[in-house]
Amino acid sequence: MTPTESSNGVIRLTVAQAIVKWLMAQWIVIDGVETRICGGGFGIFGHGNVPCLGEALYPVRDEFPLYRGQNEQSMGFAAAAYAKYHLRQRFMFCTASAGPGTANLLTAAALAHANRLPILMLCGDTFITRLPDPVLQQLEHFGNPTLGVNDAFKSVTRFWDRITHPAQILQSLPATLATMLDPADCGPAFIGLPQDLQGWAYDYPATFFARRVHHIRRQSADETDLAAAVQALRTAQRPVIIAGGGVQYSRATAELQAFAAAHAIPVVETIAGRANLLATDPLNIGPIGVTGSDSANAVAAAADLILAVGTRLQDFTTGSWTAFAPDAKLVTLNVGRHDAAKHMALAVVGDAKLGLLAMGKALGSHKAPAAWLAQAQAHRRDWDAYVAANTAPGNRPNSYAQAIGTVNALCHPRDRIVAAAGGLPAEVTANWRTLGLGTVDVEFGFSCMGYEIAGGWGARIAQSEQEPDRDTVVFVGDGSYLLMNSDIYSAALTGKKLIILVLDNGGFAVINKLQNNTGQPSFNNLIKDSPTVPEPFSVDFEAHARALGAEAQTVANPAELAEAFTRAKAANRTQVIVMQVDPYEGWTTQGHAWWEVGTPQISSNPQVTKAHEDWESGRANQRPGV
Repeated sequence: MTPTESSNGVIRLTVAQAIVKWLMAQWIVIDGVETRICGGGFGIFGHGNVPCLGEALYPVRDEFPLYRGQNEQSMGFAAAAYAKYHLRQRFMFCTASAGPGTANLLTAAALAHANRLPILMLCGDTFITRLPDPVLQQLEHFGNPTLGVNDAFKSVTRFWDRITHPAQILQSLPATLATMLDPADCGPAFIGLPQDLQGWAYDYPATFFARRVHHIRRQSADETDLAAAVQALRTAQRPVIIAGGGVQYSRATAELQAFAAAHAIPVVETIAGRANLLATDPLNIGPIGVTGSDSANAVAAAADLILAVGTRLQDFTTGSWTAFAPDAKLVTLNVGRHDAAKHMALAVVGDAKLGLLAMGKALGSHKAPAAWLAQAQAHRRDWDAYVAANTAPGNRPNSYAQAIGTVNALCHPRDRIVAAAGGLPAEVTANWRTLGLGTVDVEFGFSCMGYEIAGGWGARIAQSEQEPDRDTVVFVGDGSYLLMNSDIYSAALTGKKLIILVLDNGGFAVINKLQNNTGQPSFNNLIKDSPTVPEPFSVDFEAHARALGAEAQTVANPAELAEAFTRAKAANRTQVIVMQVDPYEGWTTQGHAWWEVGTPQISSNPQVTKAHEDWESGRANQRPGV
């Protein structure tokens, strides 16, 4: 039977068909152009989603693309990177089968939740009728037959529902979208779809599928809160702005720059806020925190007022709350009340763009003391000199920083840079000189290994919709590569070109560094230090990447890397460039704030005891409050 609209204004569809039809009817205006909010999906079919959801997606495959994933977790990473590229104005859905396929999405849901990113998970579930129980891949909880794998997503999603009747999607789908488009509540949404119910038909009102154009609301801040923040800024002698990722999601980079310039306030960036300002902007004092710069950390430590805009103030930003003077006043501007109210801040709850405009208007011609900005800019010049030396090739072992500097010099301003967990987020954050606004995606909200290549694929899908002539450049270490690399095949298969830099340091070198810094000998991080490895050997990453459909080459040094990267930019297929880097030498040694790490209070190793004492000494500067 073909779905048709009846004379009484209803249309009979299966639940799966209705979900697809409704998603396709939701639009948004971006830069004056109407486009679908949902750009399509990533899917791996199984018995829990192919008979019904697969049937619903097939007729619209040309206008509502479904990208075939290789791993459900990496599909979620790709969807998160897609949403981040589109500044949370668009999203992708992920569909997985019941059981382990859906369970594989848990890590991706947690990443999206931590980063406040919208992804929609449409996942198979056990049968509503329970007639065939226990079914394949069902987890049985003896005292609670309603409990299953999908309930695990409740802690890592902003919206969760299990559809138990076809009519429920009339309420659930709009509520899902409202959550994903809400600036304060934005995050992943999960809808469990029992296998039998997906195929049940229902007479839906035709008006439910009418084309609808949405917008993302901007919340104005409370006038009393704004007045208090402005008064604090007026009396501050050494103010600094910490600019987070929320500045970009609010599309407020221009307002940030104008506000800082009008009032002579130096700006420092969080990891998520990298590329809020260009590297050459005189107000840009550098990245702050544990993976930051001497310049930003010196300014933050001397500031008497910190205006934190669009940041959740993660410990890598705050140096576990040691980066600021204990008596410095903290003012927050954030659309989320939870983030605005942290650490006894003077909280201004509202949209970053509207908030900066309102503060600027109230401040009028007020400027911070010129000597303060000059001091901050002097720190930045010193940091620039350090980065230039740190990233320059020379007669020394290959390093992450040298690779970053080499690529940085050859990138187009609109090329997109993707990195994630391990040593590379710190090195990219500290050493990358921003060429274009909003072009750096360092996933450190969840610090998730495996995001790099999958996220690069999702970012490239988004980039090809708007900037097809630009490149997506992925920095990945050998550890993350081995964890999740199958989307090299996805990128090659779908024609979404990536340039992937595989920097091989023989294992988990950054954690080996932490292990050594806390007084411990190297153990089980570098491959050569793993006691269960009798004969260590290196992976042939070039051959492996070729086997996945990429063009690949191995280079010996930064000079060869520059030549290879130039060739990669000229190519039209996914490129993988491999270079070995030293696991011990060449790390960025300046710019680090204190970071709280649990260390043993007692140990038979005196070096561990000494490291514990040294580490704990940094706690003296920790800011009180929660």
